[in-house]
Amino acid sequence: QVQLVESGGGLVQPGGSLRLSCVASGFTVDYYVMAWFRQAPGKEPEGIACISSSDDSTAYADSVKGRFAISRDKAKITAYLQMNSLKPEDTANYYCAGAYIWGPCRLTKNDYDFWGQGTEVTFSS
Repeated sequence: QVQLVESGGGLVQPGGSLRLSCVASGFTVDYYVMAWFRQAPGKEPEGIACISSSDDSTAYADSVKGRFAISRDKAKITAYLQMNSLKPEDTANYYCAGAYIWGPCRLTKNDYDFWGQGTEVTFSS
């Protein structure tokens, strides 16, 4: 069974940077997608970035495009989210998701079958 474990959240100042990690285990085939979602208090979950193992294509939400970058270590089956130029509105619980999908990924929550526990990103001001 697939397990996803996130880490890297913490306290950050506006304009700062942070890198999140998602370590996956239990994938039984080579084609899968991994994604990052976030949920702020009182708001709906938002898909912000995803990457496909089959073609290395990526997708980003407009709210983070140009500031965040998703990447993947195939050997470690790990996804990363590099977050730069952080804003107060980026405050949220960030969690990792995965699915068996061939081809491009989408930022649609219902596409994903496996979820991590989440890691919190908070701001000092």
